[in-house]
Amino acid sequence: MFLVRAWYNKAGWLILLRPLSFLFSALARGRRQRQQASQQQAAVPVIVVGNISVGGTGKTPLVLALSQALHERGISTGVLSRGYGGRAPQYPFVVTVDSDVRHSGDEARLLRRHHDGPMWVDPQRRRGLQALIDSHQCDVVISDDGLQHYRLWRDMEIAVVDGTRGLGNGWCLPAGPLREPPARLTQVDYIVINGANRALNEDALSAGETPVTTMRLVPEYWVNVKTGARAELQSLPVPTALSQDIHALAGIGNPQRFFDSLQDLGWQAQCHAYDDHHAYSAVELAFARDKVLLMTEKDAVKCESFAGEHWWSLVVSAELDQGFSEAFCDQVAHMLAVRKQQTHMAVSEQEAQQQ
Repeated sequence: MFLVRAWYNKAGWLILLRPLSFLFSALARGRRQRQQASQQQAAVPVIVVGNISVGGTGKTPLVLALSQALHERGISTGVLSRGYGGRAPQYPFVVTVDSDVRHSGDEARLLRRHHDGPMWVDPQRRRGLQALIDSHQCDVVISDDGLQHYRLWRDMEIAVVDGTRGLGNGWCLPAGPLREPPARLTQVDYIVINGANRALNEDALSAGETPVTTMRLVPEYWVNVKTGARAELQSLPVPTALSQDIHALAGIGNPQRFFDSLQDLGWQAQCHAYDDHHAYSAVELAFARDKVLLMTEKDAVKCESFAGEHWWSLVVSAELDQGFSEAFCDQVAHMLAVRKQQTHMAVSEQEAQQQ
């Protein structure tokens, strides 16, 4: 957390780490070239939703929104994830509604709650992709993260940027928060800014030809972490005796985003920020056992087994620009038509050779 604050506050002492950043960038370039050489085109179009910075930027809600948009067009979607934070009995691992979060990881477990299609996880994404294609009928696969996993074939890349924090000081690890230089954003198909930030949009990103759009996370409703009961945004049943001692936690890429959302909804809470993907325990959260505790849905999937009676998670959805959503679906439909034509030509050629 100390280093993250330094990156986004642009602390001057980080310049001492610049030589290591140059080394990191050189190693990353070499790794990319080696891995891209082994890419193999997949049987279905693959869309990678990722980022170039460390930590979460809102990829998972965007994956769900894109999947839903394709579903409304009659295009079935499978989702692939690394399963970060989980350790499955075997890989590739199919995620079901009953999967243990310790096996699937928090983001994959969250995706499974809202995604109706097939969902697989595998640290070796190319292997997971093949298993997903072989085991399920889906027209398209969306990879939740994986922008830097260059062994994985991709027909489209979408980079998500946190509109509040941007690219930090613009330096690569360890002097800054970036896995790749900012110039990498000129090579993707779309840049999606999570949270409107006009200055970031115009000055930092739109100098290139990559289309830039925005999305915003919209609170939908509350879910009781223990029972699964739903409550409307403005009708959270908080006992009067507990209303003066409300706590909130967030173990996501930018915890302050969640705390700001609570404030916008009228909640004043004692905020507890944790590292992204933090693994909670009953002992660690014992201070809130009999109190009101508000959290993100990503945190909630890790607290269900020991949740208190008044623990609630906030369910959000990504609201996309209508023009972007339509352009995205049109492009995917075109990909499918091209892939179908390629398959037909390959089959015809094979039949001709057999004759």
